[in-house]
Amino acid sequence: MKQIAIVSGKGGTGKTTLTASFAALAGEVVIADCDVDAATLHLILNPKVVSKQEFKGQKLASIDKAKCVECRLCEETCRYDAIRNLEIDPVLCEGCGVCAYICPRSAISLSERISGEAYVSETRFGPMSHAKLGAAEANSGKLVALVRQNARQLAERENLSLILIDGPPGIGCPVIASLTGIDLVVVVTEPTLSGLYDLGRILGVARHFGVIPRVIINMHDINSENAEKIIESCKRNYAEVIAKVPFDLTVTEAMVAGKPVIEYSPSCMASKEIRRAWEEIQSILNIGTSLEGDKAPVWEI
Repeated sequence: MKQIAIVSGKGGTGKTTLTASFAALAGEVVIADCDVDAATLHLILNPKVVSKQEFKGQKLASIDKAKCVECRLCEETCRYDAIRNLEIDPVLCEGCGVCAYICPRSAISLSERISGEAYVSETRFGPMSHAKLGAAEANSGKLVALVRQNARQLAERENLSLILIDGPPGIGCPVIASLTGIDLVVVVTEPTLSGLYDLGRILGVARHFGVIPRVIINMHDINSENAEKIIESCKRNYAEVIAKVPFDLTVTEAMVAGKPVIEYSPSCMASKEIRRAWEEIQSILNIGTSLEGDKAPVWEI
């Protein structure tokens, strides 16, 4: 079983658009949307939910008024100001447990609360594992781990050899949970200075976990100068650029139609480059390319 993660150092680079097109090109594949804080892949793939399960992540404190002697130590020690007038604000409470520890009468207890939902769905390209984290909820890394666990179970049950992961942006806990144990990470960037900086950060995370990194520059022609800076930086740091997807209004039209651009318009400029990128990815996985990034452990702009 091979696992490919498509990630980005920042949001809005087009990784979900690319993931949807890769799913269309792969044929029968398990798709995992690990961007649980702001999931959007379902808008393009239109999955039909088969099953769902509650996700219990963050804990919530509660006060037993029968035991409480109103010493207000909990209010004084709560660093999140979640306890006022001996009432706990469920939005501000982080479930850290300090109030329960400090209470002299053991009047405060912690209980798990529902923080989101995980889904198993069917799409026209294969089964899909995805989730939705509730507003202001934490532990998104734990939910990502659940999404990936469900994806592996789907691959084993359906006897499928490829899992395609639409990862979250950034370098935080959800990204780390998306990258552990995968075979290839495809980093999507854009020709901006912030794109160059964030590309270096996410490649550093990939190298830390010993994952093969490859780079795709999306909308490379909107700023040729910055695109060249990214290409030169990738060369110096042994991170191969496998595709330069041009700016194409057809991509927006495909999103409005709720389809991957490769399915909506197979012959447009963006689709041709995406297809070439997918062929390169297939070649990398078949050959079993070693991690060239080990030659340059520190990213240099």
